[in-house]
Amino acid sequence: MPLADYNHITVASDLPDERYLFLSDILPTAWQGVEYANVPDGGTLAVMGLGPVGQFAARIGVHRGYRVLAVDPVRERREMAARHGVEAFDLTDDVVAELRDLTEGRGADAVVDAVGMEAHGNPGVGVVQRAVGMLPDPLARQLMDKAGIDRLAALHASIDLARRGGTVSLSGVYAGDADLMPMKTMFDKQLSLRMGQCNVKRWIDDLMPLVEDLSDPLGVMDLVTHDAPLEEAPGLYETFQRKEDGCIKVVLHPSAV
Repeated sequence: MPLADYNHITVASDLPDERYLFLSDILPTAWQGVEYANVPDGGTLAVMGLGPVGQFAARIGVHRGYRVLAVDPVRERREMAARHGVEAFDLTDDVVAELRDLTEGRGADAVVDAVGMEAHGNPGVGVVQRAVGMLPDPLARQLMDKAGIDRLAALHASIDLARRGGTVSLSGVYAGDADLMPMKTMFDKQLSLRMGQCNVKRWIDDLMPLVEDLSDPLGVMDLVTHDAPLEEAPGLYETFQRKEDGCIKVVLHPSAV
């Protein structure tokens, strides 16, 4: 394991693995997203997307005392978020206006985009992405590096929803170098934009007490919807991608030797 002397985290042996499993990626990613959002005390945080990272980002916001408004088109994801004190809304054409009305017209103090390039919208982008995916890997990588474009629906909605002087924090991954940003709007609204790959080890000391707290304040034991042996991974990747069978988070277990 590369950098094993640094990457390993010592955990207790008397709690289930799922207490610690998400420290490897999605929980620190969500924590960093909320940290970067710079929400004022008692402020309003909006979360775009209630996949695993969005679920945790929303719960972290609730844990910190924010009002949390979240958007996702999948009913099961909204229901899971609502169990943790999140006000969850369907993805509709007027959802940004609806949420702005709930904040007295100001917009959210900060928005976490937990969707990224998998966002719905702009079918033309989807055609281009599928075409690139049909190319040989070396050509596809070169084309995406020089002319890549993403679906930006979630990002643009986040920019629209943030209040003037607010913050947009990107936890969702974007990979295109040819993405068009609404710079005039961002400049006019004086928005702060923060993003970046998660610095996992930076946040472990903050998260470990919450993960080991028996009251489970971040609901790490209420995220997994599917447990399966490793052999079922291909099918479950497809289930998750299609958002079928209420699939929100899968944990795969190696087969017994």
